[in-house]
Amino acid sequence: MTNVIRALKDIIPQRMKDFIRVLKYPNNVVRGGRVTYQQDGLGTVHNCDFMKDELFMKSFNLGASTGSWGGENAENHWRVYVVCWAANHAKHLEGDFVECGVNTGGHARAIINYIDFKNMKKKFYLLDTFCGLSEKYISEEEKKVGKKAGGYEECYERVKETFKDFNNVEIIRGTVPDTLSQVKAEKVSFLSLDMNCKIPEIAAAEFFWNKMVSGAVIVLDDYGYSGYIEQKHAFDDFASRKGVQVLSLPTGQGLIFR
Repeated sequence: MTNVIRALKDIIPQRMKDFIRVLKYPNNVVRGGRVTYQQDGLGTVHNCDFMKDELFMKSFNLGASTGSWGGENAENHWRVYVVCWAANHAKHLEGDFVECGVNTGGHARAIINYIDFKNMKKKFYLLDTFCGLSEKYISEEEKKVGKKAGGYEECYERVKETFKDFNNVEIIRGTVPDTLSQVKAEKVSFLSLDMNCKIPEIAAAEFFWNKMVSGAVIVLDDYGYSGYIEQKHAFDDFASRKGVQVLSLPTGQGLIFR
């Protein structure tokens, strides 16, 4: 059945694909012209030329090849584009890169290709349990809405294999915040947080905040995503305390600039 679906995707005209997507998501009908993008809860008729950019698409496909986002059937291009854009912004700043919540490494692999990180004098720290959420860092509020420990397949060896040729990538296994002290970066220009629960994400944001240089960016993967309201509330409070504001994106992500 999967092969049949893939074959159909190859022969169905784009206009028909757009029409089917609108039928599939009746609450997300966009008006005003031809649908240019309909993925991951986001639909628009506006420009999305990044989908035609060869460097971005190669980077996206490398990320998907890690098994992230559904692998070769991944449909979250705009989310990955936001991450790549933020990394491209941060590459011009002093400081290292940190990602807390890596899973199989899709975002990091896309970033490395998109900005040629391999040839930069920066380090990229990748922190994760590589086997899902930790029970002790799931809040009571999150447990009440069904969030549980685990939920992800063991992928540590797979991640090590993915990044073995990148000498400036350091993989740190364990729970955040317990492993944060292993990050030896004195300055940080890029921080990605995608741990699906608020306690470790806020702990990481607090830990790195004073290390972040002016203009540094935090990418919040779940900030506005459906079902993650506790994280949104936590980061609204965090931003208020720091005197900044979270930029909410229609992808479900959020951005904070230092």
